[in-house]
Amino acid sequence: MTNYQRLWEIDALRGIAIVMMVSYHIYFDIYFLKIFDVPFFSAWYIGALFLFLVGVSLTLSYSRVYKKYSFRQLLTKYAKRGVMVFSLGLLITGVTWLIIPQWFIIFGILHCIGLCIILGFLVIHGKTINIVLGLTVIMVGLWLYTMARWGFSWLFWLGFVPNEYQTLDYFPLLPWFGVVLLGIAVGNILYAQGKRQFLLPDWSSFPLFRFLGTLGKHSLLIYLIHQPIILAIIFASFKL
Repeated sequence: MTNYQRLWEIDALRGIAIVMMVSYHIYFDIYFLKIFDVPFFSAWYIGALFLFLVGVSLTLSYSRVYKKYSFRQLLTKYAKRGVMVFSLGLLITGVTWLIIPQWFIIFGILHCIGLCIILGFLVIHGKTINIVLGLTVIMVGLWLYTMARWGFSWLFWLGFVPNEYQTLDYFPLLPWFGVVLLGIAVGNILYAQGKRQFLLPDWSSFPLFRFLGTLGKHSLLIYLIHQPIILAIIFASFKL
C-alpha cells in the first residue's frame, strides 16, 4: 500500500495525452492504410506532453524515495526502470521490423523515455539549470532535424538523422531530452518535495477527470495494446 496521495492533475494530463495519442493513431492508420484520402500531419505535441510529464513524474517519484535509499540504490532503481521501458521499446522495434520492415521503429518514444529516465535521475535536483540546459538541448535538436542530414547512422539515437531515413516513430535525445529536463525543472518548482506548491480545486471526483486519471495511471499498458486493437477494428470494419 502506498503512503502518498497521487496528484490527480498529473494523472489527468497523462490521460489527456493518451486520448490524443489514440485519436491520432486512428487517424494515422487510416492515412497509412490509404482507407480514405486524408492529409498527413505531425503530432509532435503529443510526444512533447508525454515527455514533459516524464520529467515531472521523475521528481514526484524521487521525492517519495530519496530518504529511504542511498545514491547507489537510487541509481540502480532508476536504471532498472529505464532499462525496462527501453526493453519495451526494443519489443516494439522487433514487432514493427517483422510487420513493416521498411518503416520499422528503431528509436521511438519508449526508447527515448527509457534513456531519459536514467539521464534525468542524474540531474533530478535541477531547476534553473535544467531550464537553461533543456532549452539548449531543444534548440540544438531542432537545428539538427531541420538543417542537416548525415551520411552515417550510428548517432541517429542522438538526433543526427541519416540520409533517406524513414520510420513510424522517431524521438531522438536531441531535442526530446530537453523536454524532459523542462519537466524536471517544473516538477521541482511546482511540486517541491512531492507536494503541490499552488492552490488547485480538487476535481478528482468529477467523472471526466476520474476517467482521464484512470487512463493516466495505466498509460504504459494502453500504449502497448492500443495499436493492435485499433488495427483489428479497422481491418474488421473495412474488411481489409
